[in-house]
Amino acid sequence: MITIELTYLTWTTVFTALMWVPYILNTIIVRGLINAVGYSENPKPLAPWAARMKQAHSNAVENLVVFGLLVLMTEAAGANNEATALACAIYFYARSLPFCDVCAGYSLGSNFCLCCRIYVSNFSGFTNFDVRLFD
Repeated sequence: MITIELTYLTWTTVFTALMWVPYILNTIIVRGLINAVGYSENPKPLAPWAARMKQAHSNAVENLVVFGLLVLMTEAAGANNEATALACAIYFYARSLPFCDVCAGYSLGSNFCLCCRIYVSNFSGFTNFDVRLFD
């Protein structure tokens, strides 16, 4: 049976996997297909929203590694509970909601969601279990 934690990990992964589509389309529109897939020496700059979206995608990929590892460790240890389910839900919404905020050029909501993600990754229910590798 798939747990709530794995469901949120799946949705976070799918969302992260689709984040690149808009800024790649902007790259193709601005630079043309050949230059978009190639390595031109002086590429035309992306639209400001596309540059922010590219940065947000890079950040999401980096954070997905930590989040995914925590979820998989929780599953392997059988330590999932209401706190870890809530932490996964908070992480998913704190990752997906500010994406539009960042692309629009605002930072207030993004900064709040960043604090939520840091809390989830470091202090939430994921640290609430005791895994003994060596007894």
